[in-house]
Formats: sequence, C-alpha cells, structure tokens
Amino acid sequence: MTDPQIAILMLGMFIFVIMFGFPIAFTLMAMGIGFGYYAYYDADRMRHIFDNRIFDLFVNQTYSVMANDVLTAIPLFLFMGYIVERANIVDRLFETLNITTRRLPGSMAVAALITCALFATATGIVGAVVTLMGLLALPAMLKARYDERFATGVICAGGTLGILIPPSIMLIVYAASSGTSIVRLYAGALIPGFMLAGLYLVYIVGRAMLNPKLAPQAERSAEPIPYGTLVWMLLTSFFPLAILILSVLGAILFGLATPSEAAAIGALGGLVLAAAYRALTWDRLRESVYLTVRTTAMVCWLFVGSWTFSSVFSYLGGEQVVREFVVGLDMTPLQFLLLAQLIIFLLGWPLEWSEIIIIFVPIFLPLLPLFGVDPLFFGILIALNLQTSFLTPPMAMSAYYLKGIAPPHIRLTQIFAGSLPYVGMVFLSMALIYTYPQLVYWLPQLMYGR
Repeated sequence: MTDPQIAILMLGMFIFVIMFGFPIAFTLMAMGIGFGYYAYYDADRMRHIFDNRIFDLFVNQTYSVMANDVLTAIPLFLFMGYIVERANIVDRLFETLNITTRRLPGSMAVAALITCALFATATGIVGAVVTLMGLLALPAMLKARYDERFATGVICAGGTLGILIPPSIMLIVYAASSGTSIVRLYAGALIPGFMLAGLYLVYIVGRAMLNPKLAPQAERSAEPIPYGTLVWMLLTSFFPLAILILSVLGAILFGLATPSEAAAIGALGGLVLAAAYRALTWDRLRESVYLTVRTTAMVCWLFVGSWTFSSVFSYLGGEQVVREFVVGLDMTPLQFLLLAQLIIFLLGWPLEWSEIIIIFVPIFLPLLPLFGVDPLFFGILIALNLQTSFLTPPMAMSAYYLKGIAPPHIRLTQIFAGSLPYVGMVFLSMALIYTYPQLVYWLPQLMYGR
C-alpha cells in the first residue's frame, strides 16, 4: 500500500473504532502514534525502539496545546459557567421573566426561552441548562396545561443557544483549530445568534396565537404586581447575569482585554454573583473546580490527539488525497458549503460538537481557499449547524437530557417532535446568512475594519 492509501485506512479505522464507543481522545492518540511510528520509521537512524520522531511530535503537540493562549480561556469560562449554575439565580430569573411577559401569547414559553438563552450564554453547558430548566420551567408549563411537545421543544432549543451566542466556548475551540481571530468570531456570531433566538421567539408567539390550546393564557391575578416590585425583581435577577455577560463580552469586543483576561473577569464575577446570592459554599466551589478541570482536560487531550492524528494523516498524504478528490468533483462554492454542512450535520448524530470541531473541521479548513470561503463565515455556519446536533433524532442529546428529568408520562418521541420545528429555523438561519453574508461581516468590519 502507498502512504496516501494508508492515510485513508487510518481515517477509516478511526471512524470505525469510535462507533464502538472507545474514548475518542485516547483513540486519536493511539492511532496517531501507531501510524506515526510507521510514517517516521527510519531503520538506518534507529538505535532503540523509542528512537522515532513520532514521540518528539507527540510531546511537542502536547506542549503546544497546553501553552495555547486561546485555549487558556476555556477553563476560566467553564468555571464561570459552573459557578453561575450553582448561584440559584435561574429560578428567580424565570419567575421574573414569566411575570414580565405575562401579556404575551405563550408567555411562559417566552420566559423559558429567554431564561434558557441567557443562562446558556453565561454557562455554555448545554446539558446543565436543559436539565436545570427542565426541573424548573417544564413542571410550571405542564401545570399551566401547555402541550407537552410545545413545552419540551422550547427548553431543548433554548438550551443549545449557548454554543452560538458569545462568549461561546465552541467558538474558542474553532478559533484555536482554524487560526481565526476569536474577537472577530464573537463579533460575527452576535447578529446570527440573536437572529436565531428571535426566530424561536416569533415561532413560539405565532404558534400560541394560531393555536391557543398549545399554550393557554395564564389567568390574571386579582392584585396586579406593583411596578416598583417588578423593577426590583428585574434588578435582582435579570440584570446581574446580563451585566456579567455584557461585561465579559464587551471587554473582548472593544479590545479592553484578551479573551483569557475577560474570562478571568467573568470567573471572578461569577464568584461575586454566587456570594451575593448566598450560594457560595465550599462544597459548591469544590464541585465547580472539579467539573472545570474534568471538562478542560477532555478538551485539551482531544486537541493533543487530534493534532497528532492530523499531523500524521497529512504527512502520509491523506490531506492531499482529500484535496484532489474534492477538486475533482468540480463543485461551486455553494455546492461545497452544502456538502460540508451536510457532513457536519450527519456527524452531529453520533458525536459531540467538541469532537466535530477538533477532529473533522480541520479536514475542511485547507479546502476553504480553493472555493474562496472565509474561515470566519464558515465557522459561523458550523456554529449554527451544530445547534441541530442537539435537536435531531436519533441522537438529540438535548432530548435525552430533558427526558432524564421529565415526568414519566413525557415520551421521548414527544420531545423529538417538539424539537424538530426549531431545526427548520436553524436551516432557515443558515440560508439567510448565505443569502445575506453581511449578517456575519457587518459587525466585525464596523468594529475592526476589513
């Protein structure tokens, strides 16, 4: 076999092995070292079994990942998210927004979506948002006689918005993989993120207006809540979290701090917020640190494995084979984007977003110049596309998170059915962005020039 054929065999074996549930990071490292030993084998210069350049490559890749300035923001943002999650703010936030939006059709669903979006943006942890909102908002909506599919779909869709709306950990990982400016990525993702959340809100209100049985209007209380009380509720629930998010994001976008510095500010702000809500205990702090270290280690070892694997894959000529194959298809830029997004959409069924971004997206990155596709634009499309990986059967993780804590009478098929309309809105957002690219480029160009 030729080296390029071995590279393709290497990729095929990796896909085959991970389908059996082997740990992806360690599979990448093992295959990278195993095939790399063959690729770099030199019998004339070899003095002992470990005298092979693959071990030097592995050590260098590990050091490069751990010293990457962009990736240092990940543990800090994760810590901010975990500590905010334990600050007991979500129940107050949902109650306040539910009262504030009570005159809107589907008011409780609107409040749930806004709470999900804000909390998901602050934490970036889809499972935590969906689980917590499922415990808090779902029983309230079911008690108000909301349709089960309608209620569960809102929570599943809202909980995924944190991987798109900055400060998004997913965009940090993409920036590290592609070499794209994280500041420009954040600026480019703002309008698409709010546009998608806006489409969700339009759908919720529109469905509730067309079919009031899906979301019965809450009965008005005999004694309306005083305006001053409502303002105080907003000041003590909505604004603290919103100010924390805007402070972190503003510091990055306006160049006041690097992403790592802004993430450190956010982590400190999360601690202050938890202390202000009297939720900062030793056990919660220890648990937040443990979860942060565990998740960060997973992401970093995925990077180590991926970069080792991809270096060997490229050295054997696999990247050139993929390039020649794609060029031979004679596709237009639109056809290439559709093919790439279809592959990423399908990969979202068995894989997490982190694995897709770290392992498979780098395969597409060298092809972007051939079709004149900007990595910034491509990254925003991927961030939108990966919303569907949490919402599309059979491996819609948001649905499984929610099913795990939902009442027994809520079936998984009902959650799937409730989530599917939001998948359609994700595709609509992607079509709008391709048709009107300035939705991505306008803010980065306005703030930082071309």
